[in-house]
Amino acid sequence: MPTMASSVFVSSFNGCDVIGRRRFSTSGGKNEALLGLCATRTSSSSSRSSFSGARRRRFSETTTTKCVLANDKDISNNKTPGKNKKQHTVVMKFGGSSVADAERMREVANIVLSFPEEMPVLVLSAMGKSTNNLLMCGEESLKCENAEDVSLMKPLLFVKTLHAETMDVLNVDKETRREVNELLKKLEQVCMGVCLMQEVTPRTRAMLVSFGERMSTRIFASYLRTRGVNAKQYDAFEIGMVTSDDDIENGRVLPETYANMKKSLTLPDGADPQISVVTGFLGRGENTGAISTLGRGGSDLTATVIGAALALEEVQVWKDVDGVLSADPREIENTIPMPFLSFDEAQELAYFGAQVLHPQAMRPAMDNGSLRVRVKNSYNIRAPGTVIGHIDYNSSDGKSGDEGERMDDWLLTSIVRKKNVTMLDIVSTRMLGQYGFLAEVFAVLQHNGISVDVVATSEVSVSLTLDPAKIWSRDLAQEELEKVQRELEDVGTARVAVSNGHSIISLIGNLERNNEIMERAFKALKEAKVHVKMVSQGASKCNISLLVDDAEGQKAASAIHEEFFGRVGFGKNQHLPGM
Repeated sequence: MPTMASSVFVSSFNGCDVIGRRRFSTSGGKNEALLGLCATRTSSSSSRSSFSGARRRRFSETTTTKCVLANDKDISNNKTPGKNKKQHTVVMKFGGSSVADAERMREVANIVLSFPEEMPVLVLSAMGKSTNNLLMCGEESLKCENAEDVSLMKPLLFVKTLHAETMDVLNVDKETRREVNELLKKLEQVCMGVCLMQEVTPRTRAMLVSFGERMSTRIFASYLRTRGVNAKQYDAFEIGMVTSDDDIENGRVLPETYANMKKSLTLPDGADPQISVVTGFLGRGENTGAISTLGRGGSDLTATVIGAALALEEVQVWKDVDGVLSADPREIENTIPMPFLSFDEAQELAYFGAQVLHPQAMRPAMDNGSLRVRVKNSYNIRAPGTVIGHIDYNSSDGKSGDEGERMDDWLLTSIVRKKNVTMLDIVSTRMLGQYGFLAEVFAVLQHNGISVDVVATSEVSVSLTLDPAKIWSRDLAQEELEKVQRELEDVGTARVAVSNGHSIISLIGNLERNNEIMERAFKALKEAKVHVKMVSQGASKCNISLLVDDAEGQKAASAIHEEFFGRVGFGKNQHLPGM
């Protein structure tokens, strides 16, 4: 009899931890990892629309696929993947949670070696919570009375212990151990410098966080070599990732980077197959030569830059959900993975909080006509995931090869809720037939460093929602908002009302059918007795945003999800997604 066990895992959507469960069967000595959400079997019948057999099969496969991950013994004798390939064929990016400790690194190696037909470039983030602890090292160093106290700081001890234990468990080679220990020694020296100088500059913070990726990639490459794989580690800033100097912590990737990376990562003729392991998130300032960071989404950006530089077809971003979901699974039941997103849709999702890819990370793929991004699930490796790709508007059927993954007759891709939104209502008779009024309003917001999410205007009024991430810390928010309100009231004869506690419900989808989307969305909201305070359609033509009270936000998103996606596979209201 096979025995069953389970373990809890945590994924993230829209900045929230989502708790799920993995089930393991010990039958036959192999581990079967099933993502709980995707283990659900789905009926392919639809009460609203019919699919071709191929479409029906694709959707069914997407939601029922399971995978078997090999353990160390299973594949320790394997040769390097891509033995028949002359160059790298794909970029695989793994985030911090994927390489959080020795066990997770083993799982990532199993994933990589489960695709023997590929010769990947791997882009890795720092291990687990290393980045946060490295930043804390800088802050804690300021509190140390002397340099000797630095070695006792808890964040520094955490980083040292994590990497030392990981090297022990994975049995890395002596050279790698020496390199990592040298980096840890240099990290402590930087912290001592902060203690003595009593200053943490942006350049220092970039240097501090760089140690995370530099150590994780060295450890992982060494571990692959213990598995019989030809693996080589690269620091991105040493192989040509050049950034602007104007913002060392949010460096802009410069055009020469692409030629540099191509030269560095192209294998010589006749070379043996090789897995290249590259640091994510890091670059080097164009003129200063200092280590820089690429800002939010920096490791994803590294991956897409490499994919574009090597003229590859696909970059894979590995997460712990089965692609991009139809909604936040923590708030809405029966969410499903979507087979395809356009880059415009993915950008809108990212702007409104869904953790897909940061918009800047998509730019290299958007600018490259053939590169697509696929979001894959590290707990369900054979599932196809979600393709983020190009739409060919000149093709006969309006679809490129990427959009061929899209389900027929689709309406919505995803529903995103952004909480804790502040709304400004500005009313002024000066707006009527005049120019320059809105320019003055946005000048006030720019002066106060506030980002605007959604705008709706009439002849004499404008309503704005403010991005909560761009407002000051919560204890200062009200004070600062009152200041903004006074400044806006000084713009002519404007009356300004500030209200807090709202949610933006963003409907991302096929706005060529926006009349149908609006009709069904408002029907669902009426039945749920949800009051809509503001409506706005984005210029990208793939987003409609509705503003409701926070207290009604979950109810609103659930009602709309039920209307468009149904209770997939659960009862009489089954129907296929986005219909």
